Amino acid sequence: MYTEHPEFKPPENEEIKVWRYMDFTKFVSLIDTQCLYFARADKFDDPFEGSLPRKNVHARTMLLASPDMPQDMSSGKINALLDFENQLSGINRHMKKFVAINCWHANEHESAAMWKLYLKSNDGIAIQSTYKRLRDSIIDDRRVYLGKVKYIDYENEVIRSNHGFAPYVHKRKSFEHEHEIRAVVTILWTTTDTKITEQEPVDHGIQIRIDIESLIEKIYIAPGTPNWFADLVGAVTMRYNCTFKVVQSKLDEQPVF
Repeated sequence: MYTEHPEFKPPENEEIKVWRYMDFTKFVSLIDTQCLYFARADKFDDPFEGSLPRKNVHARTMLLASPDMPQDMSSGKINALLDFENQLSGINRHMKKFVAINCWHANEHESAAMWKLYLKSNDGIAIQSTYKRLRDSIIDDRRVYLGKVKYIDYENEVIRSNHGFAPYVHKRKSFEHEHEIRAVVTILWTTTDTKITEQEPVDHGIQIRIDIESLIEKIYIAPGTPNWFADLVGAVTMRYNCTFKVVQSKLDEQPVF
């Protein structure tokens, strides 16, 4: 279920269009399973996913040298703090395995750049929804957090929050063209082992149940695809009794001189 969280900020306009570009097989999987796929954070191409800006980490290490630290601390406590600091980076990196993400592109128009970026061939589609539709379509029992990504300079800016979700709603400015809306869930697993281990909760990600008709407003066929592919997408949607419209990319429209 959608769950509000202070780290996840909605867009100013909840009716803004959001897009998810995918190949045909992923589209069929979506309407067959009635689920959105959330990939583990450590499976993304961006190695900075879930990391902190350099100044955040520097401030954390400088805290131990701060004059505000008690001067009468025993060497044992100091060593314990140092050990914790050395382990913290490893813990943060390991926690990426327990966060899963589903990404959307916020834009009032389809994006030629996004078509090229996310499709390996012309046989693809784009789901067009809205932020509100996406939010209201989530029917899974698990808590799903949803909000826009903030883009910052990871060399010179800081994330002004100590919450564990904060790194997952921030990205480097190099990705600002994505205008990303992201949905985030935490992955839990059951174990009798009380120690922190290298155990992985799932191999790659998890499926989150959604109401497909509430989610999808239109399906856009990738530019440059043959007519038979558009017919195939239409036939598949009819076979699954889906009522949303299937339309051709507006990038295929002919210019007027």
